[in-house]
Formats: sequence, structure tokens, C-alpha cells
Amino acid sequence: MQHIIPQTGKTLVTVATYNEMENLPRLVEEISRYLPEADILVIDDNSPDGTGEWCDRHRAENQRLHCLHRPGKLGLGTATIAGMKFAIEHGYRYVLNMDADFSHKPEYLPALESGMDPPGGPALDVMIGSRYTPGGGVEGWPLKRKLMSRAVNLYARCLLGLRPKDCSGAFRCYRTEMLARLDFDSIRSRGYSFQEEVLWHLKRLGA
Repeated sequence: MQHIIPQTGKTLVTVATYNEMENLPRLVEEISRYLPEADILVIDDNSPDGTGEWCDRHRAENQRLHCLHRPGKLGLGTATIAGMKFAIEHGYRYVLNMDADFSHKPEYLPALESGMDPPGGPALDVMIGSRYTPGGGVEGWPLKRKLMSRAVNLYARCLLGLRPKDCSGAFRCYRTEMLARLDFDSIRSRGYSFQEEVLWHLKRLGA
């Protein structure tokens, strides 16, 4: 399969936001520090705290920053799809998805990007910043929430036949040419279960 040739840069980092004014300025700065050649797309759901306006103002001084404004809270799944479609339409090779609240550490972005094409190994279609591998984890979660997360992932793996240990985590890197084969209209989930469903669709495509 012929690879998509990026028009602006090979990697796009997407961040869905709603009232993230406290985090977004530092997050954009850190993404640019760890992946200086990557573009950043902020998908804002009409945040009343001015998150979208901040993005527009700083777009003028940061040509790698892009802003997508939506009329209201339309769900994490649709925000992620919007970022994927933007990456496809603008010819990026990879799209990295992360949360805005620093639950996903920007310092791990280079490892996710470089892991897509490991030296001497097969190219990957999806790479997950897993919470359940050596070195992974979550900060500040009570034991009950950790156990529930483990149970949800085990259930999803058994029900959908998925191999990743972390099927519900959103910290991911996708190969855009694989995403271009997705039928986005067939994805029903609009909330957090989107993460498991998109893995299932990609698995059916051979990812």
C-alpha cells in the first residue's frame, strides 16, 4: 500500500478540550518541546473558560498550532474522529491522541511516534501508551477505580477478541493510512467506549 505523503509534517497531535484553559498553554509548550516537528490540533467544544479563544490567539505565533471549534459538548468519540479526519485530509503520516489534563505525559510522545516504525521490525498501525505494561500506570486513582479499569479491559478483550492489555486508554498513535480505510459512519460509540470500538474496527481491517 502506498504511504500518504505529509503536506505539513508527518505527525499530528490531537487534543480534545472542554474548559482546559488551566492546562492547555503548558501542554502545547511541552508537546512542542518533545515533538518539535509535530503539528498540534486542539478540538474545542465551545469551552466557556476561553480555551478556544486562547488557541486562536496563539495560532498567530505558533504556525504548528491548529484549532477546530465545535458548537458544544459532542462527546470524546466524535472529537477523536474529527482529529482523525483532519489528519487524513491534511496528509499526515501519524496521528497521536492524548488527553489535555496531563494524565498522558508529553515526554512519552517521541516513544509512541518512533515505535510505529521500529528498526528491523514490522511497521505498526496502532501503538498504545498502555497503563498496564512495565513502567506504565496511573496517578491518583483509588484502588476501586484501578480494579474497575482492569475489569473493563479484560471484558473488552474477551468480548471483542482484542489483544492489547489496555483497550480503553486514549493515549495512542495511529498510522493515518490505516485510519483512511475506516468507515467512520459505522462507529456507534460517542463516549469512552469509542476507544474499544475503534480498535475492533481496525482489527477487522488487519491492524
